[in-house]
Amino acid sequence: MLLALTSTKIRPFIPYPVENFLHTCPTNLKFSLNAPPNSLRSFPVAAKSKQTHLSNPHNKTQDNGIPIEDLKFIAKFKSRYNYIRVLEVSRKADHPLAGSRLLLLDAPGNIHSISFRFKLLTDTYFDVFATLPPILPPGPVAVLGFGAGSAARLILELYPDVAVHGWELDPSVIAVGREYFGLEKLEKQHSDRLFIYIGNALTLKSNVKDGLSGILVDLFSKGSVIPELQDPNTWEELIRCLRKGGRIMVNVGGRCVEAEDKRRDGDMVMEDTLKAMHQVFGDDLFVLSLGNQKDDSSVALTGKLPDSDAWKKVLPKSLRFYVDMWAPFSC
Repeated sequence: MLLALTSTKIRPFIPYPVENFLHTCPTNLKFSLNAPPNSLRSFPVAAKSKQTHLSNPHNKTQDNGIPIEDLKFIAKFKSRYNYIRVLEVSRKADHPLAGSRLLLLDAPGNIHSISFRFKLLTDTYFDVFATLPPILPPGPVAVLGFGAGSAARLILELYPDVAVHGWELDPSVIAVGREYFGLEKLEKQHSDRLFIYIGNALTLKSNVKDGLSGILVDLFSKGSVIPELQDPNTWEELIRCLRKGGRIMVNVGGRCVEAEDKRRDGDMVMEDTLKAMHQVFGDDLFVLSLGNQKDDSSVALTGKLPDSDAWKKVLPKSLRFYVDMWAPFSC
């Protein structure tokens, strides 16, 4: 049953076993490869788009570091665009990332994709992305900055009626996704719903004929949100790719995103990105802050905020708490 709201409709959630998982607050998403001066036995972890720590302050967080004996490098090479590394965290590690496989694409060690062998949800901003489809009109969803397919996997598994079109600049990232993150299997399982394009994501208009119902934006380069997203013209162009009632959800980074260029301060870039969006979307712009501090990391959402109770009803139980975290953006 579709629930009618102000200017949008919420689409029904198709039950999936993952909704019975115990879901705490999201963890961090930056993996620094530089060991701290007083420790050569562990890798500290902070955040690519830093998420909140586990709810219990006495629990181990990513800032505690992962013992080097619990890490395994699976791949490591430089492509035309990225410094690609694939790591596997031991299931025995006393850490929120235990049992995960991680894709790192820049020198500071920001994680761009994550997967777990025995669970679907990631406890990261990818799970926030997975709350978008139910509040969209019918139609395909685009993922700009596809990575190894973390966001796409969630959407394809949770919403059987949604097609995903993904854009990734680096073909080597897609190759790594297919080899180490199960992307090839995902493509075969959803050959009629998953479409991947290699190239500049901001040229997607030429590939979209009938418009998109939603766009997920996760565009980083060298550890920073790309400069084009601080330009209001970029958002004007993306609006033209949307169907009536369509929305955009954006990983805008934050202070815990570490760029290769120290002048690209994560907090400043986040604010500039949100200000550019505000020039285009005005009061129809909302922000969900993740992290121990307000500006650690944020995700932005365009459009009027749906009724929270109706939105929750069509989400897996383990994702519903995100609905109450949205707040209007104010300059």
